[in-house]
Amino acid sequence: MVPTLLGRIQTRLFLLATVGLAVTLLIAPVLPGVPAGTPLGDVLTTVLIVLASAAVLGIGWELLYHLLMQFRWEKDWPSLFALLNLANEGVLLFVLLKADLVPGLPATPSATAFWTHFTAVWLAVWLVSNGPMRVPFIRWRFRGGRLI
Repeated sequence: MVPTLLGRIQTRLFLLATVGLAVTLLIAPVLPGVPAGTPLGDVLTTVLIVLASAAVLGIGWELLYHLLMQFRWEKDWPSLFALLNLANEGVLLFVLLKADLVPGLPATPSATAFWTHFTAVWLAVWLVSNGPMRVPFIRWRFRGGRLI
């Protein structure tokens, strides 16, 4: 069985709020492509807004993926598809950032800083969702996570 649409959205938000936040806080002080002398507070504000933007856009992506999955026989993506979605989701977010359509940013991140951060978070979230998360949340994949 595959997780329900609501379950996938909840999973995405949960993983971004836990794993994504941890990776973001670890990587922010050492991001390449950040201009020298940029205050760490501005870097943290920028990466946290990028993370929040990825979460908000992710809800829209889940709706689109759910629609597309209805044309697949098993109504699910292979795990590799989920990994490769890094490209389309990252490109859209990067374009929105460069077009100044994401509010609250102290500065638009450089391409190097954005892609380093986005890729690190994406890979960590994907690895956790396809590995360790399946142990404590064994019911996650069955009956939409319902206990009964």
